[in-house]
Amino acid sequence: MLTKLERRTKIKRRIRDKVLGTSERPRLTVYRSNKQIYAQIVDDIAGTTLAAASSLKIEDKLPKKEIAAKVGELIAEKAKEAGVETVSFDRNGFLYHGRVKELANAARKAGLKF
Repeated sequence: MLTKLERRTKIKRRIRDKVLGTSERPRLTVYRSNKQIYAQIVDDIAGTTLAAASSLKIEDKLPKKEIAAKVGELIAEKAKEAGVETVSFDRNGFLYHGRVKELANAARKAGLKF
């Protein structure tokens, strides 16, 4: 029987075989811990992070889903500053549900295409 971490790692490897970030279409990757949520826009070919946002800087006492939505808006703003309009979404082995889904929807509403 797999542990939660082993299961997520297995799913993550399967996703990363299909999703690759290029300079034209970088990868938007999401990491979710129990308390925080992080998002990065990565160019895998050059090996660089183009933009990053996290819930560490958000001081508001809000529900986790609303904080995830704010991080989604932040990453979309930073992506536009970096000249990125379209990305491929990498949920990093997490289910597309809850905070991960809120972040993705907020990034879409803020103008990021994926």
